[in-house]
Amino acid sequence: MKHTFRDTAFAATLALAAAGASASGNHTGGHSHDADDAIGKPGVATKSTRTINVDMADNMRFTPADISVKQGETVRFVIRNSGQIKHELVLGTEKELREHSEVMKKNPEMEHADANMITLAPGKSGEIVWQFTKAGEVDFACLQPGHYDAGMKGAVTVSNATGKTVSK
Repeated sequence: MKHTFRDTAFAATLALAAAGASASGNHTGGHSHDADDAIGKPGVATKSTRTINVDMADNMRFTPADISVKQGETVRFVIRNSGQIKHELVLGTEKELREHSEVMKKNPEMEHADANMITLAPGKSGEIVWQFTKAGEVDFACLQPGHYDAGMKGAVTVSNATGKTVSK
């Protein structure tokens, strides 16, 4: 049976609540509306203004790991897994990625079906089309167990309409 990130995270949240645990933040699976506002929104492929190729490798690095875009820009990311093990690229806030990484450690077979993420088998390629609606920084990472902790992460710097970057 396939489980999506939202299903697993929701079940984990219910379990924590039932146990009376208090988790930091409000990670309930997928992205909250606040997180979507912070990182942008799924883009329309026909409106993409450029394509950025991203490679994922077994040295636990993305190439490139630092990407610059403009606020409002829709980008088609063509992602390739050049490694010998499964990798993924997930766009999110640093907090959200850290929390999701911890959930993945407990549920390594979790599959993702959200527009801001893609999981690829070795040698495979795929795409994410994303519109960056807000100036600032959007993080990305591989959340396969251990990969985030090994440093498999990067950032998209989104400059505002005047070309200036806005810090977090």
